[in-house]
Amino acid sequence: MVGRGRKWKRSHTSHLSSTSRPDNQSGASQDGRSAVVQTFRTRRARLATSALLALTLATTVAACGGDDGGTTADGKIKLTVATFNEFGYEELIEEYNAMQDEVVVEQKKAGTANEHQDNLYTKLAAGSGLSDIEAIEVDWWSALMEQSDAFVDLSDPDVEGRWLDWKSEAATTPEGQLIGYGTDIGPEGMCYRSDLFEKAGLPTDREEVASLFADWDTYFETGREFVDKVPGTAWYDSSGGTAQAMINQTEYSFEDEDNTVIAADNAEVKAVFDAVTGNVADGLTTGLTQWSEDWTASFQNDGFATMACPGWMLGVIEGNADGVEGWDIANVFPGGGGNWGGSYLTVPAQGDHPEEAKALAAWLTAPEQQIKAFEAKGTFPSQVDALDDPALTGSTNAFFNDAPTGEILAERAEAVPFIAHKGPKFADINTAFQQAIQRVDEGKETPDEAWESFLADVERLG
Repeated sequence: MVGRGRKWKRSHTSHLSSTSRPDNQSGASQDGRSAVVQTFRTRRARLATSALLALTLATTVAACGGDDGGTTADGKIKLTVATFNEFGYEELIEEYNAMQDEVVVEQKKAGTANEHQDNLYTKLAAGSGLSDIEAIEVDWWSALMEQSDAFVDLSDPDVEGRWLDWKSEAATTPEGQLIGYGTDIGPEGMCYRSDLFEKAGLPTDREEVASLFADWDTYFETGREFVDKVPGTAWYDSSGGTAQAMINQTEYSFEDEDNTVIAADNAEVKAVFDAVTGNVADGLTTGLTQWSEDWTASFQNDGFATMACPGWMLGVIEGNADGVEGWDIANVFPGGGGNWGGSYLTVPAQGDHPEEAKALAAWLTAPEQQIKAFEAKGTFPSQVDALDDPALTGSTNAFFNDAPTGEILAERAEAVPFIAHKGPKFADINTAFQQAIQRVDEGKETPDEAWESFLADVERLG
């Protein structure tokens, strides 16, 4: 079976006792529960309309003989790779083109993950128009598994064991078909302000700090000690971000393995909600929404001391905290391992050149290429051999006190037991969950009221 890389024991216990990228995260600060349902319905209607238009256009173009069959004017095979944000593929595609006599590759990069997702779903519904290779964000994966026949089976002895087991298992159908090649992942460590820790009388050494983050209870208790000693500075950056990190450690949070909604009755979900909303009164959170302007500004004004830190977040922190000294990262994550973000490359079955596309996807996701992508854009690789590459394990980050970030994140990747299941309704339920937490942050509802509101939203979403 594909995916015989490193194996770790799967954990089914509560971690109280995971688009990858900012524009794809839930938790927008819409006011009012009806907005949750309305947003969901509007999005569905918009995608349905777009799909109908795309289908009409595809039929018209085919009837007029306008399809170039995936070839260039001089008869070469033309392959397109559709990505979003930063995959680090620009120089790799140039390298691949220089190696080929009969193939020309072009990258189509959407401005945001949401734009890419809308295009993907629309053209899947239309049955035509997708690129030869389509990048897929991990949070969309479970929903797309229901359409696995729309993608080429990429199983191949040459890639067996290439990825961390939890990465390849998430892209493998119950029938054993591998429909995605892993690119990057988002293993989580804990970032902290060592100068603020010193001010609170807490240890600052990475190994000593790690003991303060051993589990969520210890982390929160340390936070209460911190806010007592450093008034005006919160312990962590946001309730929503902390809740997301905890949900990503729950294998089945809002939906079970069969995508039956279990959010209302799941004790682990309730425990996450109770923990983060209970911390509001104790002043552990900034009360801000991740990615908001106020949240961004809080990096510059000693707004908080710690935050959950997937590998891609390091660049976000460095950008937002430009000029601020004291940031560091500990090789630990409360309750074990956690992953937030990561992507795959897929080959849609509707393409003209599936074998050539499969070969390109295999080349792009080979360890040596993913190391180059890591060096170019910081995308953390999911390939077993890449995690042992000196270019990665030897990498340090000057902004984070010269921390050995490559080694730390490689070990964090090995601690991840699974990718949390995120079914077709995950995004909408998660939005409702995040908004309920935010209403407590803003003092609009008590924790009990917000939980009841969340249950009502889940029922409305069906």
